Amino acid sequence: MSLVRREAVKNNQEMDKPHKKLDLWNTAMDLAVTVYQVTDSFPREERYALTNQVRRAVASVPSNVAEGAGRQTKKEFINYLHMAQGSLSELDTHLELAKRLGYLAQDNWEIIAGRMERIDKMLSGLIRNQKRNIVKSGDVKA
Repeated sequence: MSLVRREAVKNNQEMDKPHKKLDLWNTAMDLAVTVYQVTDSFPREERYALTNQVRRAVASVPSNVAEGAGRQTKKEFINYLHMAQGSLSELDTHLELAKRLGYLAQDNWEIIAGRMERIDKMLSGLIRNQKRNIVKSGDVKA
């Protein structure tokens, strides 16, 4: 392992950020890796079009979860979770188009669709939980 890689791993382990503790964030990161791998087989002429849009949408899901988790209030966190849901819907649309164009194999689609559904349920559950916590605490600033 190179010195740069060892240092990156060390720093990542030391970086105790709240989003890294969320199963949702980890699941969304796994989805992003899968989608990046699958889009490697998309046609070269789509590199700066559909491939780019798919990759931006999938990266946006865990990014919004992370940004929201780092915010000060539950209300802000919920807002970013809603943005992650929007990115997930955008990803679903782009991948549906890729499937219809024949760029995405049915077996890959089924795997990815299952993961997207799981992430959507996780997002919905976390949003519900955060809203419930706001109501319980009576926190008007939340």
